Amino acid sequence: MPQKKRIRIAQVAPVIFPTPPVDNGGTERIVFDLTEALVAMGHEVTLIAPSDSQTRARHLATSPSLYRWQQVHDNVPPGVPGVLEALVLERLRQHLDEFDIIHCHGEFCHAAVLGERRHHSVTTVHWRVDELDRQLFFEGFPDLPVASISNAQGAALPERNHLGTVYHGLDAQRFNLSKGSGGYLAFIGRMTDQKRPDRAIEVARATGYPLRLAGGIDVGNPGWFDHHVAPQLDERIQHVGVVNDHQKQSFLGEAAALLFPIDWPEPFGLVMIEAMACGTPVIAWRNGSVEEIIEEGVSGFVVDSHEEAVAAVKRLPTLDRQRVRQAFLERFTATRMAEDYVALYEQLLANTAAS
Repeated sequence: MPQKKRIRIAQVAPVIFPTPPVDNGGTERIVFDLTEALVAMGHEVTLIAPSDSQTRARHLATSPSLYRWQQVHDNVPPGVPGVLEALVLERLRQHLDEFDIIHCHGEFCHAAVLGERRHHSVTTVHWRVDELDRQLFFEGFPDLPVASISNAQGAALPERNHLGTVYHGLDAQRFNLSKGSGGYLAFIGRMTDQKRPDRAIEVARATGYPLRLAGGIDVGNPGWFDHHVAPQLDERIQHVGVVNDHQKQSFLGEAAALLFPIDWPEPFGLVMIEAMACGTPVIAWRNGSVEEIIEEGVSGFVVDSHEEAVAAVKRLPTLDRQRVRQAFLERFTATRMAEDYVALYEQLLANTAAS
């Protein structure tokens, strides 16, 4: 069997958090796991990321992440994120010709920097793509190849841009199968009307389960937490704040189920596969990517209403936690994600060679 070609790949990370993130930062977690998996496959990988990042790949470091600046300075000017992104893109520009494939995980400005190298690039947008700013972007860059993170997200991409879908994946060793002996329901997400922790509270009240809510208060709408969540907190409904990867193992692994009561077109929903990696089933509201991630009756239940969610909680004993973990291993590992991206990289290289 012929040996696969070693591809020179640049992974261009966002600037808000280091790669991997300390606490928050799902995008940076995916960039890290993808980079490490590509290195393990034998590719020549370069991570262009803030200087407080860590990787086994070659690291072209720029200024520290916004997260790091905020740890050091009390008041960080609002223009700093734009400056940090410009520094990353300048580092990319300086080394642009060194790579066979440039894989960008930010949005917008990199497309102009890539110029004629756009045909050697992949862009992954880690947010919804159906809003006006993204549509204007795709109209301006019709030759920019974009990989969706779910078919639901990809449906909103212009056909000329859409390269294919690659589901997120995680390092299979980060989380382990747990017994779910804590006897509570879990929620992880921003305290906002998109993630709907208030729905989780209603389900917990109706089923008699304790509920632990994890996640930060939305900086763009802090009043929502004060109005919809804070008045409901007591000894059975608890808000534990932000949890990091180490804390997620026990937080998710000891839960009877993860509630994912979203009220927006979720492009992927990383916490769903984090729960699955712990063997914890997911009860998720039908929206965005949910039906692509959750296998009904295997890794959880997909619901359309409060009543269906309450009924799903009562059906949790019918699920096998080991099978939930197996569903993660079959579909959502970092190795599988890296293999799927390499297939897209090779497709781009073949198309370029043929043109």
